[in-house]
Amino acid sequence: MSSVWVLNRGKCCPVSWPCSSWPSAVKSRLLNSDHLLTWRSAVNPLAKLLEAALFASPRPIPATELAALDPESSPAALQAALESLREHYDVDGHGVELVEQGGGWLILTRPEYTEAIERAQMAVRPQRLSAAALESLAIIAYRQPIGRAEIAEIRGVDVGAILKSLVERGLVEVVARGEGLGRPLLYGTTPLFLEQFALRHLEELPRVDELAIALRREPAAL
Repeated sequence: MSSVWVLNRGKCCPVSWPCSSWPSAVKSRLLNSDHLLTWRSAVNPLAKLLEAALFASPRPIPATELAALDPESSPAALQAALESLREHYDVDGHGVELVEQGGGWLILTRPEYTEAIERAQMAVRPQRLSAAALESLAIIAYRQPIGRAEIAEIRGVDVGAILKSLVERGLVEVVARGEGLGRPLLYGTTPLFLEQFALRHLEELPRVDELAIALRREPAAL
């Protein structure tokens, strides 16, 4: 548990160690942190690491997987870090909470904010893209502007539903119209695509030859 310290006659004393010499005014203000000069002990580094992993995950992460983040930490240290993180969210009144469910740990929005989020139609923790969607997105990223028919020809299957999903996610948008019959819609990637894939601009996409080399180095599937 993190310690809270107060300034008492020029010295820092932890609240957990009550001092009989504290003036009554100081004691009464212990319940109101707005009137205190407080310090919190440094956040557990392991708790920070766990927070980063949990925030990035769309599913509950079992303790065994979390332990792999820092193999040198003991199970007791891992549990203590999780409890420290949960207490941090609870005590400081964050809008999220750390819960244990589905065989693992997960950071979720607090129930009292669910209605407001749904009212704003915010997509909380969207599911990851399927392999088919990623393949279509890669084609668009490298061949844009490109039409639905050309994407379908490259993939060998209809891509209508996938295109709709990519547009709804904000990763793809209509950028132009083709010159052919019916002037088909042409698609390209969006700024959100760059953000989601940690790119500053499209020129940072790996070259096709680099991807081919990387794929050849991938171990064969069992």
